[in-house]
Amino acid sequence: MADHRLDPHDARVAAFFGVRHLATLTTLRRDGTPHVVPVGVTFDADTGLARVITSGTSAKARHVAAAGPEGTPVAVCQVDGRWWLTVEGRAVLRRDPESVAEAERRYAVRYRQPRPNPQRVVIEIAVTRLLGSLPDPATA
Repeated sequence: MADHRLDPHDARVAAFFGVRHLATLTTLRRDGTPHVVPVGVTFDADTGLARVITSGTSAKARHVAAAGPEGTPVAVCQVDGRWWLTVEGRAVLRRDPESVAEAERRYAVRYRQPRPNPQRVVIEIAVTRLLGSLPDPATA
């Protein structure tokens, strides 16, 4: 079986995150069942953080907040035809203005300027593993 682990600094990872791809975020409900929703996600290879912006009232934000400061395991997956990239890690909820502003800035670069939302929070994921099958950016 092929090993699909990727290095965060792999040029293919940067290229895939450089293109607008929507993703799915999987969080766990209190009963342990998966909750999967579409999201936009950004990734910073230097800090090993992936970020998802959302409203603080969303189910995904509530699931992450319920885990407390230790966070909760999550996965974010992006697919483009036969190419895919999954981010695994521990997520925590950030509400502070600096974290929200940084996540909004990164989101605007990858997607578009997010609409104003005074209830916005950030699901911040400390990435523990990247898995995928990605094209070589030189030949893609």
